[in-house]
Amino acid sequence: MLNQPTRVNDQIHYLQPHPVAPASPLRRLYRDLMRDEPSAQALDSADAYLREQLLATDALASDLPADIEDISDWIVHNTAVVGEQYRDYLQSRKEGGARRYFSSKSHALYFLKAVAPTKLVDGAWLYGLVPHWNDARFTALIRIYLEELGDGVPDKNHVLLFKRLLATHGCERWENLSEDHYVQGVLQLALARHAGNFLPEVIGFNLGYEQLPLHLLICAYELNELGIDPTYFTLHVTVDNADSGHARKALEGLVETMPRIGDRASFMERVARGYKLNMLGAGTNSVIDEFDIDREVIALFAEKSAVGKEAHSDYCRIGGRAINDWLSDPAQIPAFLDALVERDWIRRGQDPQNSRFWRLLQGERAEMFGVFSAYEQQVIYDWIADGWEGAQRRQISFRARQRLMDTLGQPTPTEWHGVRGVLRNPSQRSASEDQTDFNVELRTLEETLASLESRDEAMRLLTQLMSPASHHSPAGLMATRIYSRMLG
Repeated sequence: MLNQPTRVNDQIHYLQPHPVAPASPLRRLYRDLMRDEPSAQALDSADAYLREQLLATDALASDLPADIEDISDWIVHNTAVVGEQYRDYLQSRKEGGARRYFSSKSHALYFLKAVAPTKLVDGAWLYGLVPHWNDARFTALIRIYLEELGDGVPDKNHVLLFKRLLATHGCERWENLSEDHYVQGVLQLALARHAGNFLPEVIGFNLGYEQLPLHLLICAYELNELGIDPTYFTLHVTVDNADSGHARKALEGLVETMPRIGDRASFMERVARGYKLNMLGAGTNSVIDEFDIDREVIALFAEKSAVGKEAHSDYCRIGGRAINDWLSDPAQIPAFLDALVERDWIRRGQDPQNSRFWRLLQGERAEMFGVFSAYEQQVIYDWIADGWEGAQRRQISFRARQRLMDTLGQPTPTEWHGVRGVLRNPSQRSASEDQTDFNVELRTLEETLASLESRDEAMRLLTQLMSPASHHSPAGLMATRIYSRMLG
């Protein structure tokens, strides 16, 4: 039963729905910084928050070498350790061990939602260097930013990849997260807007972020296993490599910006503080550990109750009470779900197809078709299955399904997006295509660039369109491609 008590420290606790979080200060700041031109107040708040969090890092230990000469060996060593740990993980899976991170597909999708504030600003911390395209010290770091943006290719743009991943599984509604989930996103956006005052911190943060972590490898493996496209994660595995990827470029950026005259030790201390910013807020492991499917199913029913409490006829009754009555108060949701189980509407621990309630969502009649998103349906499915052995059978992985679709000659989702996402050169577009409303913005960008009198003016315009708020738009993608070519 959902409302069965649990004992913690000799006190009885009942599962209750998550309250709907109000618009917290950090969520508002995240939203305000995700604009093409944040207000002066938002920029001041970002500066203050960044300084506050940098002070907080003083209490954290760091494994980053104090001597720049030792960092290359440190990178190689960390990569070797992660590789060994990953081999151990693969061996344990080969021997029949369970997944380490995700207990179910809904668990994995919850993770994607919970890290969305961070993933949807991927690379943002380097944006403040983009205007300095003519300063060779920043070339390696700008190159990292361009690669985070996929060099303007839609299927390689990290933010677009993650947005598509969320949309594929009905996970677009992620905003109602705690403050902790927004920490990394706000930090990255604050660094983006204040690089001029925090250059060593930007470089240190980048150095830490571009190291290959074990959780990235395991996430990619288990997402694929659960039938979820791991491309966003596997792409980071390849581009962050320690030989020629972002990990190496991050070190190059540090070497190039290290002052030749002045206090190098102080510079490295600031780099170390920026490095430790990576440790703040919700991380991969904490997000994975916080998932509780009972609490999640209660939360989604409580959210639906706000719009569903007047949508049912009086003859719809469970346990002698009208559905509208049950839904009138979110606090009643645990008892309502218990009543569905007791009245045999839901048969937990069995194939969800055996439950009348599930057949209302999926089936020939499906009277509640469209009420729950794909993510919400997955949560309900896994909650009903609750250990059912059929749910534990190995399903076809995402990669295997993709190969099968290739064999059958059907375009996979990735291939379809690739075809639709290609933005051709103006010379390749037909006259009729150029006149459509879909291309007005791109055509205007081309005309505006052609009218500018200097390279500096062109680069300023391109830089504006490559902001964290815009780079994944059609105009931003085109601007990125042009900027990349002009950078040389």
